[in-house]
Amino acid sequence: MKLKVQFINAFTNTLFKGNSAAVIIIDDWLSDDVMQLIATENNLSETAFVKPIGKQKYEIRWFSPITEIDFCGHATLAASYVIFANNKSTTMITFSTKAVGELSVIEEENGYIQMSFPKRLPNKLAIIPEVLKNGLSIEPVEVLLSEQAYFVVYNSECDVKNVIQNNELLKQLAPYDVVVTAQSEQYDFISRYFWPANGGDEDPVTGSIHAGLAPYWANKLNKTELLAFQASKRGGKLKCKVENERVIISGAAVQYLEGIVTV
Repeated sequence: MKLKVQFINAFTNTLFKGNSAAVIIIDDWLSDDVMQLIATENNLSETAFVKPIGKQKYEIRWFSPITEIDFCGHATLAASYVIFANNKSTTMITFSTKAVGELSVIEEENGYIQMSFPKRLPNKLAIIPEVLKNGLSIEPVEVLLSEQAYFVVYNSECDVKNVIQNNELLKQLAPYDVVVTAQSEQYDFISRYFWPANGGDEDPVTGSIHAGLAPYWANKLNKTELLAFQASKRGGKLKCKVENERVIISGAAVQYLEGIVTV
């Protein structure tokens, strides 16, 4: 069996920036084991497998090199980029997912891709896990928890950029990952994302976590439209808008590679 695969850099319009995802569009699902093997071999933050199920409707599943992921924003952006590129007359699609319901996606006139995610506002923790405090070189100011990750809030963006994580300790927080965040001068807020239990050391740009970061900072800053930056080595920009129980995340994408996987 031969499968077409495309590597897309998401949340950037520049090669070698943003977060890379592999996109494979299939007629029928492969076995979970085979999809995981392909994702491990690709060794990107995620590989998205996409199955058409109707007019402008698709099922999507995401696999990191380690495990299947419940919710992935950048690979959804990457998959949308591929679908829109292959269907020039299509400007709106819907993805069906196991864990987060239907995700509607729109291609904007400026080339940005707009995704509608469920709001996942984190809740403040009264007691901070010791392993979390010991796993970061800078002590948190505030810690919250969502369905996805611990939210570590710092006073300055310098703390976000300079904090060093202990991956062996943070692994013990599984199934949760860790995002560190602070208000920013150039952007509304910045973040970094550590996920040693589920994908790797540090994720370059994490669309899904902004379904929690955007409403958190919207409440703090008293505004509904925000510009975010994920301060990894590759970096990525995200436009965020909070609308009732949805969070709209927009970003650009660019293709890096196209090839064939032989299974």
